[in-house]
Amino acid sequence: MEDVEGGHSPKIDPPCSPSACNPPEPSLSKNARKKLLKQQRYEAKKADKKLQAKEQKKKDIERKRKEWEEKLACVTEEERAKLIESRRNLRKERMGKRSEDREKKIVRLNTAKDCGQNIVIDLEFSHLMTPSEIHSLVQQIMYCYAVNGRCPSPCHLWLTGCNGEMGSQLQRLPGFDKWIIEKERRSYIDALQEQKENLVYLTADSETVLDDLDLKKIYIVGGLVDRNRWKGITLKKAQEQEIQTARLPIGSYLKMSSSQSFPGPYCEPSHRDSTQVLGNKRLEGFFLSGCSSKKKMWS
Repeated sequence: MEDVEGGHSPKIDPPCSPSACNPPEPSLSKNARKKLLKQQRYEAKKADKKLQAKEQKKKDIERKRKEWEEKLACVTEEERAKLIESRRNLRKERMGKRSEDREKKIVRLNTAKDCGQNIVIDLEFSHLMTPSEIHSLVQQIMYCYAVNGRCPSPCHLWLTGCNGEMGSQLQRLPGFDKWIIEKERRSYIDALQEQKENLVYLTADSETVLDDLDLKKIYIVGGLVDRNRWKGITLKKAQEQEIQTARLPIGSYLKMSSSQSFPGPYCEPSHRDSTQVLGNKRLEGFFLSGCSSKKKMWS
């Protein structure tokens, strides 16, 4: 007030710069850099294999087409008509089975929406990830949804914090608009404020072991692919928000080299990766199967 009365303008703090608003990215240790390079080589090799598999698939389709044409050329008109009809009926049968399976999946997911176990994937870490890590996370989420839909009693999935590049990449997924899940631009703490006492953040750093699932609880998984840069970040977040935490008893069922965080989809299980989201196929099925049992999580 003295400055104002004396004719001086009040001091206004400058706006927060991006570098000041976001925490500085910790430097990688020599060992972490070696692991990152190994990971990058592995991903490059995997991409090359995927391309080769795609080319091989094209060759197989062309080979089968030629074999079919040669087979038809060697039979009488009557036998040819029977073969074509048989093939057409088989195709209709397969399409009917797919349609039936799709309808059953929709029924299961809608049932889970009403009375299933709620699982939240926290997507508020995109500013801490590189574009390739965000892409990796989006692929993991797609796989999670596919596996969950195949479960006899699936969970009900939530995606919270769907903003920015993360939201854009999710929108580019085929059929994403038709996914039977909850999509929230808000954080889970805002979207589920009335159920805060039931929120449980799953983090490998928690001292509480989760042995049983509670349908009243809403379990949160951190959507973060960070290659071991942000240790303990999900536990710290949960503690600041004053919500419960727990960790899965992974070490009791799988042999891990060090940390018991979820490995990413491109990592060998023996290598440490602090990916918090349900990325590894075996661990993901391990968790989702437990969720669908509605009873003891680990037998």
